[in-house]
Amino acid sequence: MAAPHELSAAELAASYEGGELSPVEVTRALLARVDAWEPRLNAMAQVHREAALRQAQDAEKRWRVQAPLSPLDGVPLTIKENIYTRGDPAPIGTAANLPAPPQPDDAPPAARLRQAGCVLLGKTTMPDYGMLSSGVSSAHGVTRNPWNTGKNTSGSSSGAAAAAAARYAPLHLGTDIGGSVRLPATHCGTFALKPSLGRIPIYPPYLGRVTGPMTRDVETAAAMMNWLTLPDARDFMSLPYRPTDYTAGLDELDAKKLRIGLLADMRAGLPVHAEVRAALQAAARALAGAGASVEEVPGFLTQAMLDGMCRFFEARSHNDFVQLPPERQKKVLPFIAEWCTWRAGSFTGRDVMQAYGQVMAMREAAVAACEPFDFVLSPTSPILPYDAELPSPNNDPRDALPHIAFTVPFNMSEQPAASVNWTFSADGLPIGVQVIGRRFDDLGVLRLSRLIENLRPEQKAWPEK
Repeated sequence: MAAPHELSAAELAASYEGGELSPVEVTRALLARVDAWEPRLNAMAQVHREAALRQAQDAEKRWRVQAPLSPLDGVPLTIKENIYTRGDPAPIGTAANLPAPPQPDDAPPAARLRQAGCVLLGKTTMPDYGMLSSGVSSAHGVTRNPWNTGKNTSGSSSGAAAAAAARYAPLHLGTDIGGSVRLPATHCGTFALKPSLGRIPIYPPYLGRVTGPMTRDVETAAAMMNWLTLPDARDFMSLPYRPTDYTAGLDELDAKKLRIGLLADMRAGLPVHAEVRAALQAAARALAGAGASVEEVPGFLTQAMLDGMCRFFEARSHNDFVQLPPERQKKVLPFIAEWCTWRAGSFTGRDVMQAYGQVMAMREAAVAACEPFDFVLSPTSPILPYDAELPSPNNDPRDALPHIAFTVPFNMSEQPAASVNWTFSADGLPIGVQVIGRRFDDLGVLRLSRLIENLRPEQKAWPEK
């Protein structure tokens, strides 16, 4: 049998059922893998050794009598630091919040996966306040990409993506308000789903903010969705619950019935790198070869919309920053401190409402661009992974988010979107494509992602230390 870190969640469950492996054995093996990789990656904000082993022992007892709580019982998991877990601090990536008090309760996604019997190995890193698409944090340091530790993971679910690519566990949870599960997924070669807003209950809810599964394959993310989508009254923005088996029919999508839009240029943000463009075109050709109708979609994002989104984020973070006493302000990553103060301090109410108006215009444009199609295919990120120590690709706090143009519109439009690795650059770095679905069609996005997974070229072996 393969080593525990090589096995998927479904393979681990089968090994538990058959008695070939035990949850305790697997948890010990994966904790050892964390120990071996962490000096190079820095993906874990906290490691829960003793608690994880206790959870594994409980799962082992259940499997021994063939009474698992779910198909994920005893399967190891990591959770991003800002998704609250009972008893754990949540400084939200910034040294300004250290020391942070333990949280009294699990947030809904954490509660659902505990209910399923998953073994929580620990919490993963993120940048300050989750407001960087990078792996740089004043609280946690630099999180590095397992494919090349000199390269950035992107963010803000930086540790989750690095942990997934290094195979710390089969299951990982991140959050996404502008691309924060999809951007790390494309740079780390993993799969990530940003669900429709409200599909997975969260707390506290916020405009565009979701929790999403981050895994090595689509099937595992679908299995997580079966539990993550269970209702929780704390999320007052959540969608009505409809029992759905997200793993059923994953391979049943008929490409011949699909009309797919190809969004190769967004008209705003960074230009698309030649290798990213080539990967997107290859994925589109593969779908067309499978029988899908593929048509070009004009870019719909304007520079005014992207700047409005940035101003809205800056105003939000400036409000948090100015409430900190001066001694705590000094602990915030300097890049973030400048980013949220260089102009937001002089915003008027009219400025903020104009920015919000551009966000709503972005939302309208995204829905309209996608409406004629069953799905839209685009780059996830326009660029390849950049240097690990940089807080943003151009290292400019006054232009910090030019690389989120393909991802952030679909947070605001509440549409499901996923990143699926397609191929690798000439330097061996992952390149993903983004699958965007109509609002509420999370199941369809998973199914098309699975089809792309089956059509893509042979993948490189996962990185080893």
